Amino acid sequence: MSINRRNFLKISAITAGTLIGSSKKVSASEGKDNFSQTYSMLNDSTKCIGCRACQSACKDYRGFSTTGEDKKYDMPLELNAKNHTLIKLYKEGDESSFVKRQCMHCNDPACVSACPVSALIKQENGVVTYDKDKCIGCRYCMIACPFDVPTFEYDKAFPEIMKCDFCKELLAEGKTTECARVCPTGAIAFGTRDEMLKEAKRRIEADPDKYVNHVYGEKEAGGTSVLYLSSVPFEKLGLQTFDSEPVPDMAESIQHGIFKYFVPPVALYGALGIYSLISKKKDSTGGGE
Repeated sequence: MSINRRNFLKISAITAGTLIGSSKKVSASEGKDNFSQTYSMLNDSTKCIGCRACQSACKDYRGFSTTGEDKKYDMPLELNAKNHTLIKLYKEGDESSFVKRQCMHCNDPACVSACPVSALIKQENGVVTYDKDKCIGCRYCMIACPFDVPTFEYDKAFPEIMKCDFCKELLAEGKTTECARVCPTGAIAFGTRDEMLKEAKRRIEADPDKYVNHVYGEKEAGGTSVLYLSSVPFEKLGLQTFDSEPVPDMAESIQHGIFKYFVPPVALYGALGIYSLISKKKDSTGGGE
């Protein structure tokens, strides 16, 4: 029995419908009143001296050594597959500031909402984790993330999505993240979100002339686990302006719009495999249309 377009598309539609239906998820924040006791990080840009100890510690912990052609990863301009933490410099006239970039571990993450196979999950402790065994490489998370965080291993045969995971293995041992551990100036603090918000507001109150009177991440995009203090407007540090509404609704609109007109790649491959098995079975038994 030969494959024809009608039968292939019919099986594709069934497979895609099953995949999409099974991937429906509850919002990460549904049923959760607040995130006060989840893990959180406070990045105080006024204390950062740009030493990049955090950046190096992150790479060392993940085993991202760079040699030969990989040396291109040593002086990154943006987050990439081998740099999950990045120190950037803002400078304008006599005004300058460093800022730490990483995954924001949003309270209601758009990447989690956009992922059709639940490869990205918002854990109860606040960490957004990634499961490479579930990932189908669609990269919808990269499109959906409002902070442009997830990156992709373009130079590997079996690539993965890469981003900070708050050193989840260390957290499981009751330790802090590597970046917070090595920071020599106290620019990185780690604890519960309630503790970090209280500490941030304490610093602002203690030195109001030093800080912008706002904790970035407290409410932006529904709130994030990574919080910022700064002496210059946050947008100058490359931190986008958001209202307090979570982003996943937009991400789901993107995802559903794509699925409306295109069958996900994994569904196509699955459909082709299923159809081939059906064809072979019918051929061997003399079946046909």
